[in-house]
Amino acid sequence: MTEDLLAAYDEHLRGVGVPAQGAWIERDGPLLRVVGEQRGFVTGPRDLSGHDVDALIAAQVAFFGARGEAVEWKTRGHDLPGDLPDRLRAAGFVAEPTETVVIGRVTDLPAAPPASDGVVIRRAGGEAIPAIVAMESQVWGRDCGFIGEHLAGRLAAAPDRLAIFTAEAGGQVVAAAWVALREDGVFASLWGGSTLEAWRGRGIYRTLVAARARVAAERGYRYLQVDASDDSRPILERLGFSPVTTTTPYVWSPPA
Repeated sequence: MTEDLLAAYDEHLRGVGVPAQGAWIERDGPLLRVVGEQRGFVTGPRDLSGHDVDALIAAQVAFFGARGEAVEWKTRGHDLPGDLPDRLRAAGFVAEPTETVVIGRVTDLPAAPPASDGVVIRRAGGEAIPAIVAMESQVWGRDCGFIGEHLAGRLAAAPDRLAIFTAEAGGQVVAAAWVALREDGVFASLWGGSTLEAWRGRGIYRTLVAARARVAAERGYRYLQVDASDDSRPILERLGFSPVTTTTPYVWSPPA
């Protein structure tokens, strides 16, 4: 079962979703890169062993360095060659936290549990972005304006490919999450899910997962995928998601 899910992941999730308005996707040999967002993004096939990997890495550094932009190279735990992370580090890339890729079949996921008392789950639009940014900034203790830019850019580029949900209590956004509906019609990716500390442990995260799963089901998608943190992975596994691999972003930043 896990092998089938991993094969589906490699077939459908090695590309990129819809870029933000004003950004674009281009190919560099076996790689795809997104240009024109807050930082560049690079992804590739599972096996790069037949290519000059060091030359590909150097080409991304040169390209984004000329633009004065940082770039993220998305790696997976089963990528080849196995020393790809070492090669990226040697080129000046720095690893960000590793997450676990979990996948659930939409038809196997449980129905939405009732919302916690006093909490209302809403399908939101661009008008909710400032409140979402304020909530995210409070959760993470830093300015999360980049999340607002990301959401606004995706809505402007393809509003039918993004569904945003908020959990509100007393007129305040206490949690938020969104689902990216990929063009392949097979995978929908879940993002967000941050919750204010005082509202954790009340099932809000699970309810937001179910709300997004319902949107994916209505659109005919087969799978939900999450790059799960250590906090969210156990919840998702209890909901029927299976871990298939890990993913680690490696980020290169131009010299100051």
